[in-house]
Amino acid sequence: MIEEPEQQHWLVRPTTIRWLWRGFIAVLTLVVLAQLVFPVKGYFGVDGWPAFGAAYGFLACLAMVLVAKALGMVLKRDEQYYIERDAAERNSGD
Repeated sequence: MIEEPEQQHWLVRPTTIRWLWRGFIAVLTLVVLAQLVFPVKGYFGVDGWPAFGAAYGFLACLAMVLVAKALGMVLKRDEQYYIERDAAERNSGD
């Protein structure tokens, strides 16, 4: 049964999700722009580039998601795996 938008939790309402996205994008944009005003001295040279932290964080998160997806494909079992295994164990116990 589909709930009316007023009865849904406030975090799952489409309007709230839109506002959260806008807010997060605004905050992240301000943080990157603040680095232009207050330069960061990097320890390794490349980490002093503008928006390096944002790009590095995004690429690290993307890599984690891709590795998790690949790991899920490797470790995935067929939907009937446990049903077939339980049936085989019951039959062998006779």
